[in-house]
Amino acid sequence: MSTLLTQVFRLPDLGEGLTEAGLVQWLVAVGDTIVTDQPIAEVETAKSVVELPSPFAGVVTALHGAAGDTIDVGAPVLEVAAAGAPDGDLRVPRTDSGETSEERAEVRRTDAARAPSNEQEAYREEERAGSGNVLIGYGTSERSAKGRRRRPASASASASVTASAPAPATPSPVVERAAVETERAAPADRRPVAVRSPLVRRLARDLGLDVHALTPTGLDGVITRADVLRAAVDDAVDGVAAHHRGTSSATAGELDGLPILSRERMSPLRKAVSAKLSRSRAEIPEATVWVDVDATALWELRGQMAPDGGKAPSLTALISRFVLLALEEHPVLASRLSESGDELITFDGVNLGVATDTERGLMVPVIPRAHALTVEQLDAALRELSATARAGAMPPQRLRGSTFTLNNYGSLGVDGSAAIINHPDVAILGIGRIMERPWVVEGQIVVRRIAQLSLVFDHRVCDGGYAAGFLRRVTELIEHPLRVFGRV
Repeated sequence: MSTLLTQVFRLPDLGEGLTEAGLVQWLVAVGDTIVTDQPIAEVETAKSVVELPSPFAGVVTALHGAAGDTIDVGAPVLEVAAAGAPDGDLRVPRTDSGETSEERAEVRRTDAARAPSNEQEAYREEERAGSGNVLIGYGTSERSAKGRRRRPASASASASVTASAPAPATPSPVVERAAVETERAAPADRRPVAVRSPLVRRLARDLGLDVHALTPTGLDGVITRADVLRAAVDDAVDGVAAHHRGTSSATAGELDGLPILSRERMSPLRKAVSAKLSRSRAEIPEATVWVDVDATALWELRGQMAPDGGKAPSLTALISRFVLLALEEHPVLASRLSESGDELITFDGVNLGVATDTERGLMVPVIPRAHALTVEQLDAALRELSATARAGAMPPQRLRGSTFTLNNYGSLGVDGSAAIINHPDVAILGIGRIMERPWVVEGQIVVRRIAQLSLVFDHRVCDGGYAAGFLRRVTELIEHPLRVFGRV
């Protein structure tokens, strides 16, 4: 009877040193027949929600994890049964070896400890080979054998021939693998590496944490991103860490005299947002200026801008265009500070970040080189960004690179806000809701459509006079929009 190969797909390196992903939902079930590159699950990283395609084809025999679980890089995601496979992590169910469930579990544990380095090497190999799926760390075109994990020669041979008479004198592949791993792990006094990812080390440094004082939860005592974020939250809130350490298991069902309804782990995206906002508050000496602006003329003009049979551009698109025009005259607000903080970097143009509220949390997708777009192009880009972000399909690369951020919180029914700067930007402009209010025009009280604009800026790069000049220019363009188009 011929043996059947079971291919184990492990979570690959998702890029930028991310060490884990949250499982949003499965797109396949046990027993389904899948093809190569078919999406099998949606996972949430610290950047976005992406579909995870399978590098294997065959019948799904196992799914590892449920919706809401966190999967570490290198941990099994699903298993696929196939008649054969050229490479990958292959396990051979042997009916003649008496392999036990404990042995299979040991194989998974030892493989998981090894997998991250192998997966990253495979990622680099396939990126050089021109793989089409390097976004999530693996590919299916022009595969290279270098860096891939293979079975020992005896196991490969047994997987490709008909299982005839067993050889009792030969140890099973599981026993051989366990023996090798035991031998490798023998030097118990070898000191584990506290932080393997340079991004995790940098995150700890940015948050002012000593990695040697953190409690590791990763494999082999490795400090993970989650460990750094957990410590940052405990240090940021007075008494939180001490209170939790002093809470006994007998009172785990209540806190401060109130019953606890539930405990929910923060998603990777929410943790990333938390870390970024904490860094912004810790590093940037911010200041805020705001002004009430009469948007009546813009409100009325917008209705006249709709093409025949089409939609008028959104108010956000129009205001975005005015902001970009004002930034041409005030480029410092679309600049960045160097990591050392002693150099101001200005750019020829603006990458506009747009704060977007989604079911999974705040995202700031970016419109690259937005200064070169017309109102119509800005409107189309904003609608596409909003739809993609709310659908949870925003690629991670589209959430990077902003040089100025716009936050239209008026769409949430909010009049004003002192927003937090989107690091590494140096400024963010907030737009409150446009509402009818009594307003004095030429000595008469009339009803006008008024909105509040608030500019939060890094006081290290400019003073209040410069920021106020930018805000006055935006106000002038909103109150006299026809001047932009050369009519007045």
